[in-house]
Amino acid sequence: MSWSKLKQQLESFLSPSLNGRVEYRATSYRYLPDKPGICYLAVDKKNVLNMSDTAGPIRWYQTEQEIKNDPNIQVPVTPDEIEAVRKDTKGTVPEDRLQVIARNRKITELAKELLSAQTALSKSNFTVAATAYLATSIEESLESRDILLNILALMDRRVGKKRMLNMAETMKLKHPAVQYFYELRRSML
Repeated sequence: MSWSKLKQQLESFLSPSLNGRVEYRATSYRYLPDKPGICYLAVDKKNVLNMSDTAGPIRWYQTEQEIKNDPNIQVPVTPDEIEAVRKDTKGTVPEDRLQVIARNRKITELAKELLSAQTALSKSNFTVAATAYLATSIEESLESRDILLNILALMDRRVGKKRMLNMAETMKLKHPAVQYFYELRRSML
């Protein structure tokens, strides 16, 4: 889906109290396809949640290396994960190496989850999350572990005053960016 259509659909679900205050913005470079785009949420013309592709791969690699090199982090590998590696490599890898490959795969996934939790988000992540948000129910988006789904659901007009007030306790456990948008919406009630 093109950015303009996605933005239009997201804005159609925006709460009337937030119209004009919250904006979805994106930039990309037409003549530089290898240059990443930037996507951000703006509140009162100020960038609040910036999603940039520029340093994402570098930070992801650094996080992965920090996890690999930290002797205090123990990453257990299950026999099922070793078996999955064995199937992927078609039995050509020595048995002692299978555990190392499985551990490295798990570390890579852990690094991705860690960066996602730190809101090291990108324009492509926003597009994927926004498309998923448009296809799922409000309840699933609010209960999701995905920061962007939570934020988009909190700004939705289908979330009423009573539901917003009942979510106060669960919002204390959410990411600070989600808490910010919760307080913004709650202040508009």
